[in-house]
Amino acid sequence: MKVMHQFFQIVIVLIIFSTFIGCAISPTADLPDKKKTQLELYLTSSKAVDLLKKDSKNILLVDTRTRAELVKGGMPAQVDAHIPYVYRGDNKKAAINKNFANDIDEQLKENGLNKQNTIILICRNGNRSAGATNKLALVGYKTVYSVVDGTKGWEKNNLPWIDKVDEGKLYSSEP
Repeated sequence: MKVMHQFFQIVIVLIIFSTFIGCAISPTADLPDKKKTQLELYLTSSKAVDLLKKDSKNILLVDTRTRAELVKGGMPAQVDAHIPYVYRGDNKKAAINKNFANDIDEQLKENGLNKQNTIILICRNGNRSAGATNKLALVGYKTVYSVVDGTKGWEKNNLPWIDKVDEGKLYSSEP
């Protein structure tokens, strides 16, 4: 009985220790403010691919970069849709896509999904996808992840990528 008691004490100490270590090395602990979201749901590009491998039918992966970025450089192969969060106008000034949340709603419907399904947003380096995540949080979405290392991380990690973007996935409503 005494040996069993000591065993449980060791297990409890190890659990507490691993919890503290896990918090200390969390990849989101040192995120810059511009990458933090209200929902506090983050993925690295590698973890996003892992999640998509497990349950891609119930997840919507959206590339939030501009059309020019996609046409010029390609996109992750698993992307379901391109819905830019920010537009670059003729004057090169950025403007938020006011239809972003409605466009996400429409894309969910097209894929047979709803607001309760998981959404993963990706941009070049995690800043715009964080802003887009916050926009969706404001209108009631609960499970929206931002890819913190963006498409830069996706490419760096040699994850599935397509250079020639499917025109059917490109957003067609830019002002």
